[in-house]
Amino acid sequence: MIDLSAKIRLAGAMAEDFKRDLLRDGAAPEKIQAQITRSKERITSAPVLILLCLDMSEMQTYPDEKRQHAEQMMAIQSVAAAGLQLLLAAHAEGLGGVWICSPLFAQETIQKALELPKEWEPQAMFYIGYADELPKLKELKNSMSIVKRL
Repeated sequence: MIDLSAKIRLAGAMAEDFKRDLLRDGAAPEKIQAQITRSKERITSAPVLILLCLDMSEMQTYPDEKRQHAEQMMAIQSVAAAGLQLLLAAHAEGLGGVWICSPLFAQETIQKALELPKEWEPQAMFYIGYADELPKLKELKNSMSIVKRL
């Protein structure tokens, strides 16, 4: 979990990367400012901000690229499964959560801003808190109608 001063550092550092990328994409200045402002607000206002990282230091090392790639994919899948479980646990406690993947675009920036070990590769960030409003319940589809279409 990240405290407010760390959130502010993180939001500022990530905003610089985001701005650079948007400029490279040719985005209009007003669009860049709006997106950066929204990003910083989301990070700093989240009641709880959780950063999920991948650490390959405890994973198996293989001499060939194929198996090493598979090992990394297993680790990435494990991180994703942990993220899903985190959101399910938050929901079970009556909390809302949003999963964002922007850390994938700013791994080094996040490592520096939060003084993380080099082995910790930021993968995802979660905004956790109580929802301002409850989402509308969706009507479940009849599973038999889906089976009939197959």
